[in-house]
Amino acid sequence: MLTDEKSQFFFDKNWLYKQLFVFYKNKASARNSINLVCNKMNHLHTNNLIHETSPYLLQHAHNPVNWYPWGSEALQKAKKENKVILVSIGYSACHWCHVMERESFEDEATALLMNDNFVNIKIDREERPDIDHIYMDAVQAITGSGGWPLNVFLTPDAKPFYGGTYFPPVKAFNRPSWTDILQSITKAWKGRRNELESQAENLTDYLKNSGNFISPDKRIIDASFENDFGFEQCESMFSAIMKSADTTWGGFGKAPKFPQTFVIGYLFQFYHYSGNTLALQQALLSVDKMLDGGIYDHLAGGLARYSTDNEWLAPHFEKMLYDNALLILILCDAFQITKQLKYKLAIDKTIAFVAEELRHNSGGFYAALDADSEGEEGKYYVWEKAEVDRILGSDAPLFCDFFDVTDQGNWEGKNILRMLKSQETFIREKQLHQDDFVQLQDRCVEKLKSERSQRVKPGLDDKIILSWNALMLKATAKAAVVLQNENYKELAVTNFTFLFENFSIGNNSCPLLHTWKNGIAKYPAFLDDYAYLADAALQLYEVSFDTAILQTAKDTCDFVIANFSDEEGVFFYFTHAGQDDVIVRKKEIYDGATPSANAVMAHNLLKLGVIFDLEAWRTRADKMLNAVASAVIKYPSSFGWWASLFLLRVKGSSEIAVIGSQSKSVASAIQSGFYLPGKILMAANTKNDSFPVLRNKMEGNPALIYVCTNYTCLAPLANLEEFSKANKTSRI
Repeated sequence: MLTDEKSQFFFDKNWLYKQLFVFYKNKASARNSINLVCNKMNHLHTNNLIHETSPYLLQHAHNPVNWYPWGSEALQKAKKENKVILVSIGYSACHWCHVMERESFEDEATALLMNDNFVNIKIDREERPDIDHIYMDAVQAITGSGGWPLNVFLTPDAKPFYGGTYFPPVKAFNRPSWTDILQSITKAWKGRRNELESQAENLTDYLKNSGNFISPDKRIIDASFENDFGFEQCESMFSAIMKSADTTWGGFGKAPKFPQTFVIGYLFQFYHYSGNTLALQQALLSVDKMLDGGIYDHLAGGLARYSTDNEWLAPHFEKMLYDNALLILILCDAFQITKQLKYKLAIDKTIAFVAEELRHNSGGFYAALDADSEGEEGKYYVWEKAEVDRILGSDAPLFCDFFDVTDQGNWEGKNILRMLKSQETFIREKQLHQDDFVQLQDRCVEKLKSERSQRVKPGLDDKIILSWNALMLKATAKAAVVLQNENYKELAVTNFTFLFENFSIGNNSCPLLHTWKNGIAKYPAFLDDYAYLADAALQLYEVSFDTAILQTAKDTCDFVIANFSDEEGVFFYFTHAGQDDVIVRKKEIYDGATPSANAVMAHNLLKLGVIFDLEAWRTRADKMLNAVASAVIKYPSSFGWWASLFLLRVKGSSEIAVIGSQSKSVASAIQSGFYLPGKILMAANTKNDSFPVLRNKMEGNPALIYVCTNYTCLAPLANLEEFSKANKTSRI
């Protein structure tokens, strides 16, 4: 029997493999078992995380800390032993999570202190965002800030009373040491338990009430949206956004600077309806500066999570699937509005990165690439000038000049590739021939990319998350129609099939799960999983115009309404009604790194309410928007997805029906040729009364185009030229 000490004997792996194969009758199971055996033999410690699938939890499986995953075993142990629960939350691509692990969780003395006094639970925030949301709100209430790693202390019934983020091994950065915290909590629990429990009760009550966005004035909730709001509120939101806009480097606010793609999307939409060129300028400046900066990988593509400075130079180097999906969406908008080739190239490069680095061979998309390699943040991505000179030879001077590579470096003595000038400006100032410089740049990029591939790569978080995949599904589907790219269509369709084959469990009470790895799906899906999937299905419908996909979107929203609705029937909880392992059911209203699931659901209800003529769904979308409208108008940067819905409701959606033998090709031309943020587009080869948008409309040859609002239509348009004229005279 294996113990936690290193085994002192050796064996023939092939012999053991054969014995395990006889036992399991399965090659994969035998191989996994022998790997587990060998893994245990090579470590002094193995804790309860060893059986998990999360890469983050497995990173901690050999800590001397006696970690447990979140579950009944750990929670019951805390009650039985009357111990404080320490919950430590992070994710595999988190740099400071790795730092705290090396400094504290791998330290024998610190682990002994933790094991003696606490029930220690490790959580992957990406697997359990519901728990992360609850305890992040608690820590923010206690300290005024949050982040990861998140360390929170709970009573034995899982109610929080104290917490923080990163703690150093010794007192530093105006932070107490981790051991000081552990000793203080231990002493307080023994001597002042009643006080801590009272604090936990008060904090839990706060958490229960903090998500209540329902206006106390029922008239506002029940009022008709059109009667209360107009375009002046949209202009106010634009003005509020511009107050925080960085008009030199793009983006919004000061460092650390996040992409805030939802706000950029609103600016594109506001420009479309208002013609305000300042909105377009700030949106494009933000996109351009991110693509030029070090936050974007100029060799392999892909956007990092955020920049540590105002100039987008030094990223926090992890690359998340969701950031790149959201980038692709606004790149599609930028290309449709401007028709500039650089945005198409950026779409292609970003999708190529995702397909090469983050794609499972069956069509799912992995979660993230780590910030660290060889224990050092960003080591995989940075360069010394002498190294670049050696690799590029005579091409080096021009390349280094363009990408800001210097002897002294632009970040901690090393160089992060970035462009301080656009390619057009650089070529003009250097009096270069464009084709020659583009060829030189491509040649150099390939050489450096090849050289970099020999380095130790950042770790891959290879779990597949439903909500993040739905964002990438929407992005690839949108890129497919905007660029009319068959490869992107195949990526989207394959991913859609993968999700339903691997995340569906055929259980009406919980039809989908949240995360998947190595053939194992876990945890009931959350609101964002369902909301994003329905939204992605609406985009995917425009790839094939298969109405079965619309039915999937409707069925998904039906399930959400039945299982996630709050008591007032306005918003939706993040967790479904049957989930019983959280102390409160949260309602996530703000945008975070990903869109507010409630905002996405409101979009879904509005669009599907039009497609299927469901007045109750349209009314509920209005109630949701009315309930948050005052906050959205004041703080649009925190409610970017809601702001877009607000603008859409003010201007009204346009129902476009294309009927005729060439309906799909005509509809595809509309998709690729026009930026129409408020459209609901349907196509059919012949007269089709199955959907209200298509009802009572005759087909044409090749097709007739009907533009309608609230099912009231203009005279049919015979071709794209007429459609273009109609769009110019009255924004569709």
